[in-house]
Amino acid sequence: MPKITPPSEPASLCAQRITAVRVAPLHGESPQGGWRHEIEPDDSIHALVAVHTDAGVSGFGSAFTSGALVQGAVDVLAPLLIGENALEVERVSEKLNQHTFWLGRGGTLTHAISAIDIALWDILGKATGLSVGRLIGGRHRDRVRPYCSLLMDAPERMEGHVAPQYEQGYRAFKIGWGPFGRRDDRRLDEAIIRATRTAIGDDARLFVDAGASDAYWPNGLKWALNTAHMLADYDVGWFEEPLKPDAIDDYVTLRQASPVPVAGGEVLTRRQSYTPWLVRGALDIVQPDVTKVGGISEQRRIAWMAAEFGVRYVGHGWNTALGLAADLQLASAIPDCDLVEYICGSAYVDRLAQQPFALDADGLLPIPDVPGLGVAPDPGLLARYTPDAGRFFSA
Repeated sequence: MPKITPPSEPASLCAQRITAVRVAPLHGESPQGGWRHEIEPDDSIHALVAVHTDAGVSGFGSAFTSGALVQGAVDVLAPLLIGENALEVERVSEKLNQHTFWLGRGGTLTHAISAIDIALWDILGKATGLSVGRLIGGRHRDRVRPYCSLLMDAPERMEGHVAPQYEQGYRAFKIGWGPFGRRDDRRLDEAIIRATRTAIGDDARLFVDAGASDAYWPNGLKWALNTAHMLADYDVGWFEEPLKPDAIDDYVTLRQASPVPVAGGEVLTRRQSYTPWLVRGALDIVQPDVTKVGGISEQRRIAWMAAEFGVRYVGHGWNTALGLAADLQLASAIPDCDLVEYICGSAYVDRLAQQPFALDADGLLPIPDVPGLGVAPDPGLLARYTPDAGRFFSA
């Protein structure tokens, strides 16, 4: 038999060894979250991560946790990363997961691994000349509808919050947290919803987030059941985090009785923690956060697993421009994902990337089809939110 010579590997696909991992904590314009113990603008609740290789290719990711914690996690993870082949994304990410079971599985280390995983997919896309969406499954869509994510306020102020975003072209909104469910006043809760629905009209989609992962959430199953019936009267598309995040039995009961789809899962990490929620039928819509759950590698596995149980996937996206970029690529590759979360008014989304996001004439977000994530932090803009931004971009 003639000898078959395998084709030579393109130079761009030869091993790209990781030489450095840098962290950029974001602070100065941190958006309010509606939490009981509200964050301040200088608090760091998001951090960017850069992974650099010996081929001169860099990838960028985002973690939803304190920059100080991410830096500590990267210090722990660096010995497992330096010298690794950045193009073997899922193997390298799984290596980090496997070697950290005893050091903080599911917490800060998993959040940091999320950012690293996103950055590795960015590198692989740049090395292959493909968008991340094409690498993880192909492009089912070229654009997707963003829902404008806003905090709740007093009823008389809700129109002023949502109307300007409606005028900009948004036709889907999620309102959450704030006073909703926290004042023992059902009339106030309903007045907030009524004011919002009146402001956006009947043609816009509306979702409601109770935010029951807040500290000392005061309500239980009966409140959630009564509230779900009220929300149905206003054509609410889903009821998010209506119960404490560990109350899986109550979620099962609520999902069976609620006239409104029940959504949740943003505080869970790694695919294994989602299994009992799917097996027991606790959610209609699963909402992992790519900057917390373990990155793109974990997020798409959860989306695929959810599909087998007939559960919709809509990623939670209360993070940064790089988190949104990852969500967009996932939205292109997951067959039934028709929405992405967009924090309206956040500097870390609107004033961080080299190319700002913009709605098209139909109120949709185009999904970049360029190598990698298609979004990168702007050095000049990043310098406003983190010290020593120059080092972040240096290998």
